[in-house]
Amino acid sequence: MSKITVADGTEIFYKDWGTGQPIFFHHGWPLSGDDWDAQMMFFLNQGYRVIAHDRRGHGRSSQTPNGHDMDTYAADVAELTKALDLKNAIHVGHSTGGGEVIRYVAKHGQGRVAKAVLISAVTPIMVQTENNPDGIPLSVFDEIREGTATRRPQYFQDFTMAFYGFNREGAQVSQGIRDNWWRQGMMGAVKAHYDCVKVFSETDFTDDLKSVEIPVLVMHGEDDQIVPFELTGAKAVKLLKNGKLISYPGFPHGMPTTEAATINADLLEFFRS
Repeated sequence: MSKITVADGTEIFYKDWGTGQPIFFHHGWPLSGDDWDAQMMFFLNQGYRVIAHDRRGHGRSSQTPNGHDMDTYAADVAELTKALDLKNAIHVGHSTGGGEVIRYVAKHGQGRVAKAVLISAVTPIMVQTENNPDGIPLSVFDEIREGTATRRPQYFQDFTMAFYGFNREGAQVSQGIRDNWWRQGMMGAVKAHYDCVKVFSETDFTDDLKSVEIPVLVMHGEDDQIVPFELTGAKAVKLLKNGKLISYPGFPHGMPTTEAATINADLLEFFRS
């Protein structure tokens, strides 16, 4: 398996296929690089080089007890992109991975990144604070922590329903998609998943969004039950200097999987523009 060892000794697993302009995919909580299967295959066949890693503590990377914060996540990506000598790259992040993208681009991406995409991303900030009064109450994230820490196998099974909008009337439920989400989640370390809840809910990406000058596409489902559009995507695009928004009526949080044909077509148009 392809891995690099970063500064603190953590091993980061990655997949690196094809040639051409590199596209680096950043997964969401509590998943792995496998969550990008539909995009990796599509863009590989379009002539791109496609890369996806497993965030520390997730998937096949080391189950380290340390470093579960957004600055470390971004630094891990910086070490990997340097090791692979990625230039003129496009970075695409889903959910927590969207936060990782914008933090990486802001702190480490100078001269290496051409464009970025934030899909169903947690930017600019999720949790309710004095400066973000319409955010989600901390108690909601405490419930996610409690479920993850004490009954992760069943909690993760249940989480897939809202994640993919399978709880909506008339939804066509795919058991295979649900099982694949659970498989990826259970590969990772429970402590990493527990700690990451704070990362994706409480990290403030406002300054990162404001500082980035490259073109950034914001894609968000309007029926996202996990990362509500009005609290995130609708705000994030207004903070970007060179941002574009595509919102999708009825699409769920996990739209890169359930609506892959639409998402891939819009990504391809943005990459080629």
